[in-house]
Amino acid sequence: MAVGTQAANRGYDVIGDIHGCANTLIRLLEQMGYRKVNGVYQHTRRQAVFIGDIIDRGPRIREALHLVRDMVEHGSARIVMGNHEYNALGYCTRARPGSGKKWLREHNARHDRLIRETLDQFDAHPHEWNDFLEWFYTIPLFIDEDGFRVVHACWDGDLIEKFKQSQGGACIDEDFLHASAALDSFAGQVMDTLLRGTDLRLPEGMSITGSDGYVREFFRTKFWADEPETYADVVFQPDPLPEEVARRPLREHERAQLISYPLDAPPVFVGHYWMEGAPAPLKHNVACIDYSAVKYGKLVAYRMDGETVLSPDKFVWVDVERPEAPGYPGMEDSVAR
Repeated sequence: MAVGTQAANRGYDVIGDIHGCANTLIRLLEQMGYRKVNGVYQHTRRQAVFIGDIIDRGPRIREALHLVRDMVEHGSARIVMGNHEYNALGYCTRARPGSGKKWLREHNARHDRLIRETLDQFDAHPHEWNDFLEWFYTIPLFIDEDGFRVVHACWDGDLIEKFKQSQGGACIDEDFLHASAALDSFAGQVMDTLLRGTDLRLPEGMSITGSDGYVREFFRTKFWADEPETYADVVFQPDPLPEEVARRPLREHERAQLISYPLDAPPVFVGHYWMEGAPAPLKHNVACIDYSAVKYGKLVAYRMDGETVLSPDKFVWVDVERPEAPGYPGMEDSVAR
């Protein structure tokens, strides 16, 4: 069946960052009417779309990867790459001779910590992990349909068009992975923007220590802000800017760095940003569906049925309970909503 026919006849359930919360994912799928058929979760009329970041941090990364890959390979799901899958490829790929590095992604304390849970859970299954690394190359960076779009962190139309022309599709190969290690290269810009988002540098001499303990001199920005005037109009991250910085007017060279998402463009879905509160669209054609599941937030889906204006009523989710909650049975649990 052609993609256009599929889009016309089936609904899509776009699912946020999983980060190893396999049990919660099962509850969300079952809440939405997916059932196991021959060991694979399927829906008679709908297809799941995973926003990436299946790995790292959570208690059941291996199980989550198997569940998701089985769905993708059997046609009951699609997926885009998250920055954590990309990071894993870099971390586990040796740099080429003469580069001055041993690995594409440096094995430092921060990077070791981010991938530790994943490597620990695959410690007894090294061949499986290598198979998953190969599978990551088959995951597209974006989905661009007539009626909707999906990317992990940021839809930059110009970069995506240039990428499609250079790569002939939506996936990277090992040469592109190596090229992306240089952040100022085209490949580096593609991976950093699409999988991590856009940012602006803080005023000279200022830095922010995030809730993760990491000190940053940049802050994440919206790619959909309409006619922004101040830093507060474009900031988009869990850690707020100091009030005096948030009020700061944008300068012309800062405005020039911002991108925008057209008001008449198809709805686009992103993850990545650790949202909190009641799930709702960011604007009529932009929605973030990452609501911090692995930090005991929500695992969220948006049930897309071809609408051009996104609705808060189309979000569904399960709440992830903290271990100290009454009746908590293990490392991960959830309550359907």
